[in-house]
Amino acid sequence: MGSVKIEEISDYVKKNIGSFHNGRLERLKSLKLSDILQRKNPYLFKAKNISLAQDLVRILLDAHLSSQEETIFGNFLERLAIFVNEKVYHGWKSSTQGVDFEFNKDNVRYIVAVKSGPNWGNSSQVRKMRDDFRKAQQTIRTSNSKINIIAVNGCCYGRNAKPDRGDYYKYCGQKFWEFISGNSDLYLKIIKPLGYLAREKDEEFKKEYDKILNKFTLEFSKLFVFNGEINWDALVRFNSAEVKPKLPKR
Repeated sequence: MGSVKIEEISDYVKKNIGSFHNGRLERLKSLKLSDILQRKNPYLFKAKNISLAQDLVRILLDAHLSSQEETIFGNFLERLAIFVNEKVYHGWKSSTQGVDFEFNKDNVRYIVAVKSGPNWGNSSQVRKMRDDFRKAQQTIRTSNSKINIIAVNGCCYGRNAKPDRGDYYKYCGQKFWEFISGNSDLYLKIIKPLGYLAREKDEEFKKEYDKILNKFTLEFSKLFVFNGEINWDALVRFNSAEVKPKLPKR
């Protein structure tokens, strides 16, 4: 068993957190109004009595960006977890589908699938993960039939009262970071370096965000605002009609 110093984790975060900030900025710059109009539920926003074009565009934009940021940051945390585990238990990134990394501890081979939080998927997605675990175990046992393999769903935040799921374990938050590092306080230690350059990067993002919000609001108003009101029929047709209509003209 090795060890990892907090300074090493801080250095890793500072060198790699830029991938998150750059990723979210590039996604924002490449976004089109049609992307957010087609992927969100227009009925929900009508039911919430939203009547201002900018309010609607902002909500749609924020919802779209939030889901993207979860994915981008989840990928960063996965790489951080692999880095920590490699230092402590000499773990490695798995080549098996559905498994993020593997490591050996106390004569057990652990196969780990990392997710952001505890409520990451529906029942079919959980079944897919279980199936991936089963196939990974079969693959590993082709070269060592007697190896003891334990599958783990690791969640970077949150908590879970029942970790034993029968054919795999689910560790969340503090339990997950302790599991991969042996340090019960690691979940607290990693929060500080994540703020590296956050203010500067957020200012850059906000500047671009404001530009996109203004641009999309103008585009939306030209296409879906008639006589000062949102034309919900036109918006729903664009979102849901069997044959996608051309964007309406004023």
